[in-house]
Amino acid sequence: MTREPRPGADGVRDRNESGQAQNQRPRDRYGRPMPHGGVGEVDRVPDDAVFTVEEGIAEAQRLLDGGFAFTAHEVLEAVWKSVPDPERELWRGLAQTAVGVTHAQRGNRVGAARLLRRGADRVETFGPDAPHGVDVAGVAAFARGLADDLDSGVATSGDGIDPSGMRLRRA
Repeated sequence: MTREPRPGADGVRDRNESGQAQNQRPRDRYGRPMPHGGVGEVDRVPDDAVFTVEEGIAEAQRLLDGGFAFTAHEVLEAVWKSVPDPERELWRGLAQTAVGVTHAQRGNRVGAARLLRRGADRVETFGPDAPHGVDVAGVAAFARGLADDLDSGVATSGDGIDPSGMRLRRA
């Protein structure tokens, strides 16, 4: 039996217009790659996307509210790459928290709990006066609460994990 080669199956990586490696496969709502040629459940955030802090917070919150923690993580990561050094750890922690939720949605409870706690620790270092009105106490409480629920078995995975409780801005 012979098989038709799939894109990427020949050892040649998908590349963007600049020649950089970039996975072109569509993604499901949890960010998992789907087969080439399939229809993705979410729009991809380009690797070279640039968001202002305000755009990034608004878009990431919209995605979290819709249950798309992986894509929110990609937006937060884009902001992390563009902010000045003093703020980078805040955005890194926010991105880690969102990807921790993603791991929980995918069923990786142990890895999710670790990432959620790591993200919470990182954002908390900014204290109550974190820049841009980021609610570090709220994000950390959400992350630690979900991590505890994952550890105890109260939270499992998939659609039962609701990222909309992660509020990025202070009220």
